[in-house]
Amino acid sequence: MVSPAIALAFLPLLVTLIIRYRYYFVLFYRAVLVRVAQDCLTGLSREERAFQYVLTNATPGDPDSILDAFDQWCSKVEFISNIGPKKGLVLDKLLKENCPITVLELGAHCGYSTVRIARSLSIGARLYSVEMDERNALVAEKIIRLAGFDDDTVELIVSPSDEVIPRLREDFGVERLDFVFMDHWKRCYLPDLQLLEGSGLLGEGTIILADNVIFPGAPNFLRHVKKSGLYEYRVHRATLEYIRGIRDGMAELVYLGVK
Repeated sequence: MVSPAIALAFLPLLVTLIIRYRYYFVLFYRAVLVRVAQDCLTGLSREERAFQYVLTNATPGDPDSILDAFDQWCSKVEFISNIGPKKGLVLDKLLKENCPITVLELGAHCGYSTVRIARSLSIGARLYSVEMDERNALVAEKIIRLAGFDDDTVELIVSPSDEVIPRLREDFGVERLDFVFMDHWKRCYLPDLQLLEGSGLLGEGTIILADNVIFPGAPNFLRHVKKSGLYEYRVHRATLEYIRGIRDGMAELVYLGVK
């Protein structure tokens, strides 16, 4: 049994750790403990609960209202790792400045970033959004249609990204990607980027924006980007969506073409 004197000796260290990592404790509580408890209590997934909140609190056909309701839920109710409103401004700016015609999203999740991208597209532009989880894809489909976007603007593809990318030209008629947004499993960033490089779908000037490259992090992806010589790149420093105090960032790549 540990004596009181020894326990007291470790108390300052414990307090220091709690203070230093307090934001990570908050994230664990909101993203894990609350989710598990609500899963048991409601019988719904976190994404389904988010949809119910959006359906009740947003205006159908109004993408801004949909996003605002999502942000409110993620900030005040439960945590979902959407791109969020602050980092979302970087995405908005790039889309408006470059006016892409063909956009690929890897990781639709529950449709937040899909709606955010779709509302910034020019008339005639098309977004191909990929989500491998069928249950999440059902929620994303409802959110996308609730926001007022039809199949001509947003096509949701329910399949793993490494199976979709090689089929984009043959099955979907995609000849070139103007913009790619990555926000799926971080371990897939590098292999999917390499698939895109080998697919012939990236053209000079294609923009790739990858979220969460600092936290949880995608070090192999960043290492490849730096060493390949195929990109101009920068990292937009930020904090994790809906949780202040945890450093994060998004990588913006501009494809230079094969030398």
